[in-house]
Amino acid sequence: MTLTFWGAAQTVTGSLHYLELDDGTRLFLDCGLFQGRRSEAKALNTEWPCEPSSVDAVLLSHAHIDHAGLLPKLYKDGFRGTVYATHATRDLCAIMLRDSAHIQESDADFFNRKIRKKGQPKVEPLYGKEDAEGVMDCFHGVPYGTPFKVPGGVSVTYRDAGHILGSATMTLDLPGGGTEKRLGFTGDLGNPGRIILRDPQPLPAVDWLISESTYGGRTHEAVDTAKERLAAVITETAARGGRVVIPAFAVGRTQELVHNLDQLWNEDRIPRIPVFVDSPLAVNATAVFQTHPECYDADLLEYMLEDPNPFGFERLEYVREAQRSKELNGLRVPFVVISASGMCEAGRILHHLRNTVESDKNTVLIVGYQAEHTLGRRIVERRDEIKIFGQPHPLRARVEVMNTFSAHADEPGLVDYIGALDQDRLRTVFLVHGDPERQAALTDALAEAGIGNVESPERGHTVTL
Repeated sequence: MTLTFWGAAQTVTGSLHYLELDDGTRLFLDCGLFQGRRSEAKALNTEWPCEPSSVDAVLLSHAHIDHAGLLPKLYKDGFRGTVYATHATRDLCAIMLRDSAHIQESDADFFNRKIRKKGQPKVEPLYGKEDAEGVMDCFHGVPYGTPFKVPGGVSVTYRDAGHILGSATMTLDLPGGGTEKRLGFTGDLGNPGRIILRDPQPLPAVDWLISESTYGGRTHEAVDTAKERLAAVITETAARGGRVVIPAFAVGRTQELVHNLDQLWNEDRIPRIPVFVDSPLAVNATAVFQTHPECYDADLLEYMLEDPNPFGFERLEYVREAQRSKELNGLRVPFVVISASGMCEAGRILHHLRNTVESDKNTVLIVGYQAEHTLGRRIVERRDEIKIFGQPHPLRARVEVMNTFSAHADEPGLVDYIGALDQDRLRTVFLVHGDPERQAALTDALAEAGIGNVESPERGHTVTL
């Protein structure tokens, strides 16, 4: 059998790995949207490692768009197999894939109306709402910790990855002529000690491991400093009369920020200024979070005995309507707005940034990884000038970067997690979902821990298992 690395190979987006069994069964591990420069994204999001109609199943680690967002395109191109996911991931995908389709259609319409030069062909959306709705009929929900069979006789077990609601690591017990073979996949591995979800569950012994490497070479700030820094940024910005704009993934990061703010509000540690969650997807996602308390950690369940709504407080407003979103930019009082997308590539956050970045009273607070060539990365790099909707804007706002909210394990976390595996059985660690310099740093750290057979495959690289 062969394993081909297709997406998130030496980059941090577009997760997709292709497993072909000896009997011809074809499985995808994840099916994520590549996010980055338009020209590059178009090419990478329209090429497949095999004919989509021949794919028997997709094993989905979690609902983030860079792991699940290409499923509607797969369906559009002929896939009619089964998508296996945890119940919470399935529920999140039901709203996230439809939202992604709306963005695809809106972006294409905007380009065709506003940017397309005379004589250029019209841009077609990658997929539409009907494709997002169609692929949901392919979903099959599975629980944590219970093995299930997929085509080809493979036995799969999902375990809690602690990354976002419903996220899973997976082990695949592969058929092999009487010899047991096991492939492990971390998906996106969570950062232990966070305030909503359980810590990642350890994996059993595996022969091969596909591991994320997003924060190789990096050590996160202590999780328990998150509230203090968040309170300081908001208090200082409010004292200047400015606003705090926080680009955040609608799923996971937004809920964690809101819960931190809920705690700070209850502790009277932030000024009584308005706080807005401006993302219809985040509003819907928060509702899904509230229906899956089985994913919460013990601390949150205990907190809810005193505060039954950990995602809401007096001056917090969830914004659905576009008109209300526009009104926020006319406010002349300090406020906080959390809006998607997390890498500032699309959505309402662009409008907020356009109305924020030119004043040094304001703060842009970055709380998540920003992939190369995204607007978010350019803000983190504190460029003198950035482009929003194709127009240049001087970046005068203060830029604060906090990695305490990272949903990914840092280098020590990854080394500990991989190091806990049975090293006598582990043949190879394949690093994915990381920029090359991060992978090189993690490779060195693993070598220091006695784990030497580590590879960083390029897109299209195939290995025989």
